[in-house]
Amino acid sequence: MNNVDLVIIGGGPAGLAAAVSARKAGVENLLILERDSELGGILNQCIHNGFGLHTFKEELTGPEYAARFIAQAQELHIPYKLNTMVLDLAADKTVTAMNKEDGLFQLHPKAVILAMGCRERPRGALNIPGYRPAGIYTAGTAQRLVNMEGYLPGRKVVILGSGDIGLIMARRMTLEGAQVQVVAELMPYSGGLKRNIVQCLDDFGIPLKLSHTVVDIQGKERVEGITLARVENGKPVPGTEEHYDCDTLLLSCGLLPENELSRAAGVALSPITSGPLVNESLETSIPGVFAAGNVLHVHDLVDYVSEEAGAAGAQAAAYLQNGEQDAPAIPVKCENGVRYTVPATVRPACAGDTVTVRFRVGGVFKNKKIAVYLGDTCIFSRKRPVLAPGEMETVRLKGADLRAHPDASCLTVTLEEA
Repeated sequence: MNNVDLVIIGGGPAGLAAAVSARKAGVENLLILERDSELGGILNQCIHNGFGLHTFKEELTGPEYAARFIAQAQELHIPYKLNTMVLDLAADKTVTAMNKEDGLFQLHPKAVILAMGCRERPRGALNIPGYRPAGIYTAGTAQRLVNMEGYLPGRKVVILGSGDIGLIMARRMTLEGAQVQVVAELMPYSGGLKRNIVQCLDDFGIPLKLSHTVVDIQGKERVEGITLARVENGKPVPGTEEHYDCDTLLLSCGLLPENELSRAAGVALSPITSGPLVNESLETSIPGVFAAGNVLHVHDLVDYVSEEAGAAGAQAAAYLQNGEQDAPAIPVKCENGVRYTVPATVRPACAGDTVTVRFRVGGVFKNKKIAVYLGDTCIFSRKRPVLAPGEMETVRLKGADLRAHPDASCLTVTLEEA
């Protein structure tokens, strides 16, 4: 087992796409490590459709989308270990893992791809006052209970947070016969995709209250009700409280990249995304360690996760064949509402035909132009009628444009008036 060239940590959509891409690029000795009892990751509980429109040009459910990639991995005879927990990743890329069959074991790969996905922000991180009664769930936990285990968490539901999972669960709980009374969102804008607001809330007459949060939870044994209040400047406004009787509170307050292993290995992390800082090859601050998917930054569409992970798999294969490429890197700066970019640095000499830059904005902007400058030269611009934090933006830059200005000291992604 020690002669594995490439270890992929995570067997969800990112891990599968990275493995398939690496195998097609010529990597013979690779291994996927997955802590769950089956491949597919979070997609197995996402039984709604809307997946695969970019990748397969048809609309699939989550399990169907996962099944396509699992089938590809099996056709290519890619080995994987299930029920296997990775305990540690060292700076020298030593992977320590454990399962029932092999016990505690170590692998010494030449390259590693991080594809651990993300997790939900729990109640403890939200500072909601009140007791800790039964009936408070993260939206993803409720999704698993309903879709995979056949339990309905409650009958009268309030949802805090308008992330995509919360919006989808508003529809799902309604279809299962529960009464979803309101979706409250702390920010003045929704954190989810526009199509999910329309299909999951508007179509079912579920109100969305922006700039509102839960200020109290009633009930000791089980949730009996909650109090909402309007928020201004981050503080609840006295006198705006509204009471709702409910037996369930679902929390959909953001996702956090799962980066305990990355941190332990000494990978440099972004303070904004909590994911690794990577270059144009999706390589982290440790040579030969790559990252893709929601462990890097939270995506809206699984199609983009697969595309990014496919690129990481190909880059890991190139690293195994050619070794480390030493070339000067320039930082990518964010300005005028751009919160972060992936990648955070670019090596023009190592950029292929195109470099994909993904980013999110910090608020809602209308009638803007996305502009990318290399030094003082504009190398890309595109008009956008609306930009919102819930939707990730993608820009594809030509490698030739990046190499055309060797003296430039930085790449700047900014928003300008259209």
